[in-house]
Amino acid sequence: MHHHLSLRSKLIIMASVMASLFLVALDQTIISTALGKIVQDFNAYSSLSWVVTAYLITTTITTPIAGKFSDMFGRRLMILIGVTIFTVGSLFSGMSGDINQLILFRALQGIGGGIITANAFTIVGDLFAARERGRWQGLIGSVFGIASFIGPLLGGYLTETHHLLSWVTDWRWTFFINIPVGILAFAIIAIFCPPLKHENKPKVDYIGAGLLAIALATLVLAVDNTDKIFADLLSSTGMSLTTLRLIMTAIIIAATGAFVYVEHKVKEPILKLSFFTNKNFLVLATIAVFVGAAMLGSILYLTQFNQQVFGASPETSGLMLLPMIGGLMVASIATGQLVSKVGKYKRFMVFGFILSSVAIAFLATLTPSSAFLQEAIIMVFVGAGIGMAMPLMNIAVQSEFEQKYLGMATSSVQLFRGLGSTIGVAVFGSMLTAGITTSLGDMNKDPYIQTLKQSPAMVKQLGNINDANTLLNINTPETKTKITEGYSEAISKAPLPAQVVTKAKEDFARQQNNYNDKIVKAFSASLHTIFVTTAAIMAIALVLSFVIKERALEAARPEETPGA
Repeated sequence: MHHHLSLRSKLIIMASVMASLFLVALDQTIISTALGKIVQDFNAYSSLSWVVTAYLITTTITTPIAGKFSDMFGRRLMILIGVTIFTVGSLFSGMSGDINQLILFRALQGIGGGIITANAFTIVGDLFAARERGRWQGLIGSVFGIASFIGPLLGGYLTETHHLLSWVTDWRWTFFINIPVGILAFAIIAIFCPPLKHENKPKVDYIGAGLLAIALATLVLAVDNTDKIFADLLSSTGMSLTTLRLIMTAIIIAATGAFVYVEHKVKEPILKLSFFTNKNFLVLATIAVFVGAAMLGSILYLTQFNQQVFGASPETSGLMLLPMIGGLMVASIATGQLVSKVGKYKRFMVFGFILSSVAIAFLATLTPSSAFLQEAIIMVFVGAGIGMAMPLMNIAVQSEFEQKYLGMATSSVQLFRGLGSTIGVAVFGSMLTAGITTSLGDMNKDPYIQTLKQSPAMVKQLGNINDANTLLNINTPETKTKITEGYSEAISKAPLPAQVVTKAKEDFARQQNNYNDKIVKAFSASLHTIFVTTAAIMAIALVLSFVIKERALEAARPEETPGA
């Protein structure tokens, strides 16, 4: 423990750690605005999924392993390694010459991101007594809210051509922007942060780490864009997607079984299986899975709702989440202060889950005719509920174990939350696709689609018309603008009378509006099912939170926290 450090030293360390975490959180939101330009530049639409999945795989694998390593080799060393890898990965990602290089360096970025994430929350436990951790966990939680707001704005600005001093920005700047912040964070941590080390003679469980990596990587690949990532394999072998997933499930079960066996035998396991005999840890890990799925489900599909219903651009739809982000930040910070003051966390966690469950259920009342004000009010309460409950999970799990296990315990809960998000996105995506497909029926007969099919090049660029994702993409503002401009240019060049050209443009606009109405109606109906399901998932987390046996949070002694 390093509770004895001066308040000034603690503030400097936490500022640098939060800056590092901000890089990771920002990257997750800023990259989404650049994906379109990236695949367009590299002409690699089929590899789009890999740009995201490569990062997700390495982050998921690294988080629990980095948590254990930080207990063994020291928090300072691990977070310095994480910042270095992430910054170098950002540099090389921005310098990528083709899509394969970008995928490789995104995977490298993910390793750094996993190390930073695993250690940022754990360092709070090293620097502060249990009762003090609330305010800092709340501040760290607010970092994600700030990044969610700034990311789309900054990404949209950098992706477009702008002059910045003597440079001209493009999508590569969404990676280059990480470099100066990474260098500054590294320097501050290297100078001011103590070793924060707990193990004197580390013995690395390489076999356990390898088996865990295989299990987690296969799990991510089995649920995240599996059909797109393995499209070439499925096409060349004739294998069905179901068969592939069954094979991957067998690999996951075998690797997990071997991992459990190894962890029983080794002296220093990556994940102590005895943790699962701790009732609170088991409950918190389960809650983390449900919260991860519910949180991402509400945020991700609200963004799509804003794009489809309100016709917002990706940047604007991100801005429209500001009420949720504001609620999350205020509640996270305020709850952290209250927990530190009263020394209790369970009542706030329970209330947060109640608030978020009810608010997410109200999202199902949104319709295509709803005013944005209605959505904004609901979003404030969704964000406030999540902001109250989520940071407290780290406080709860850290109060269950000795200091020497802090990294392993904290990163394990983060792993389960990440897995919940990954599985949740896959399940909700399938629900959305099935709902839209069922509601729309065969869209090949739609007049708008038939008009688009008259241009083979357009159809090839847009993708499979029978795919619900393609139908949604066609209806986004940016794509609609490109289609309209392309049609207008083509029809204007045709050797037709002016009246015929005008009439054709009017008919096309009418077809586009009718198509929009169909898509928005089907999308909104499917989204209602997702929001109801998400609310039910959050309600399960609420029920589980009542089972937690609260432990008193100890306050720091005056001599341990000078200046506090």
